[in-house]
Amino acid sequence: MRLRYGGAIYDRTTALAAGLIRPEGVDLEYVEDLPNQVFRRMFATAEFDVSEMSMGNYLSALTQGETRFVAIPVFPSRVFRHGSIYVNAASGIERPEDLRGRRVGLPEYGQTANVWVRAMLQHQYGVHARDIHWVRGTTEKIALQLPPGVTVEDAPAGSDLSDMLERGEIDALAAPEKPAAFAAGSPRVRRLFPNFAEVEAEYYRQTGHFPIMHTVVLRRDVYEGDRSLARRLYDAFLAAKAWAYEGLARAGVLSTSLAFQTAAYEYQRAVLGDDPFAYGVARTRATVEAMAGFVHEQGLASRVVSIEELFAPEVLDT
Repeated sequence: MRLRYGGAIYDRTTALAAGLIRPEGVDLEYVEDLPNQVFRRMFATAEFDVSEMSMGNYLSALTQGETRFVAIPVFPSRVFRHGSIYVNAASGIERPEDLRGRRVGLPEYGQTANVWVRAMLQHQYGVHARDIHWVRGTTEKIALQLPPGVTVEDAPAGSDLSDMLERGEIDALAAPEKPAAFAAGSPRVRRLFPNFAEVEAEYYRQTGHFPIMHTVVLRRDVYEGDRSLARRLYDAFLAAKAWAYEGLARAGVLSTSLAFQTAAYEYQRAVLGDDPFAYGVARTRATVEAMAGFVHEQGLASRVVSIEELFAPEVLDT
């Protein structure tokens, strides 16, 4: 069986992309693209047989009657998000609480990264989404019905959120990627949390959550054609992740372009344990259920989606 998979390449999926590991009985064509573009392609035309998928958008879409996809508990991308909040240096914003009443840019309101940002602001610092005036940079991937009291305006056509932040037209920006002004070293843009790595480690100690960004979905017609695919794909992703971990653990040669890889790997194990990018239901249930709760709490889903509705039954025992 030949399947087309759409997604980014991570160290955890490199062995799949290179054909070093193959799902049993499957010839997997790995089509690389930026995750956001893959998501848009899938929601528009269900182009791929299997793909990486925005966890937040998937949760929202399920409550809107989206039935074209079924997920497996594989999470290619997980990222702490305290480090993704940037502020204008002249705004006077020093603490998360200072974001109240401010204009805060974001690429999309419904994207997963900002579900976690809003959850963190609300539950750690008491700053609710309705306390902020949001400025959206682009269109949403799916239709959203925003909750009462939440203000979202669209940035002017042709504008760039990084430029707006640097000029002070917005006070802060929550974005998965570094704004260009920050990356270029502009003195007018800085992180809200300069010590974000320490803050994120403490967040993990307090909550146990390493935020999930993306999952993997099968097109439902492909899944219904052979339901054993769900488990075979899951097993292949698991084996590819183990392959990546093995490379990270080696100290004699470095498997990444990080000069201090060995130190970073040992620190990560000390803080996050031996499998921070855990797959399967058993080791991720608390974080998946928390996220389903956040998506509903923020008005992006009409109800809390259960684990049983999220994932194919063939992989619920993982």
